[in-house]
Amino acid sequence: MSDLSPEEQWRVEHARMHAKHRGHEAMHAEMVLILIATLVVAQLLLVQWKQRHPRSYNMVTLFQMWIVPLYFTVKLHWWRFLGVWSLFSAITAFTTFRATRKPLIQTTPRLVYKWFLLIYKISYATGIVGYMAVMFTLFGLNLLFKIKPKDAMDFGISLLFYGLYYGVLERDFAEMCADYMASTIGTRIGCPAITYSTSSASVAGALWERSKRVPTAKRRWTSRGCSVTPGSGLTSCMGSCWIGSDTW
Repeated sequence: MSDLSPEEQWRVEHARMHAKHRGHEAMHAEMVLILIATLVVAQLLLVQWKQRHPRSYNMVTLFQMWIVPLYFTVKLHWWRFLGVWSLFSAITAFTTFRATRKPLIQTTPRLVYKWFLLIYKISYATGIVGYMAVMFTLFGLNLLFKIKPKDAMDFGISLLFYGLYYGVLERDFAEMCADYMASTIGTRIGCPAITYSTSSASVAGALWERSKRVPTAKRRWTSRGCSVTPGSGLTSCMGSCWIGSDTW
């Protein structure tokens, strides 16, 4: 090799490398096919799991989405995200604990509604600001404020991630709490034990009307004194009664 020119030495080394890695192309192709097949099978299994056992599917995916980022946060030293995650987790855990108690405290539905509505609004606003920051950076408007493109893009992407992550997490926790509270308040057959006056019904209707912008869980019910005619969908009422849905 020492007697060869540099160009000839490179050719010999190149030939040795090809001889050493001969057959690896086929192995890489097999690995790609196995990966694609695994993804397809896993997707089919997840879809079947969600359709057949939605409750366990939602619980497992919610737990993973909540806990897995903690590992990367500690490993990569993202202390800002860890602080926000800890604060969100502490308050959400307390709210979820209140929502799963039996009997349900009267102030718990209001607490659950206010907390998750607040997180929804914050996540929505954060996502919009992050999207605007990314678009401004793409159009070069960050230079007007003497901000480096890298810093502006990192800021926008971070806000987008915060808004998306906590928005999805908040939605799943809200649905879970709503399911627990609906099963506690409602009954499978007949009327709930709680009766509502006309004034309380109107206040509740106004409050639930606002909940259309956030995830909701509904359970149809009728108060005492109301009866539904089978097959017609018509409801007849005797005295003071109200028809509505338990909604958060």
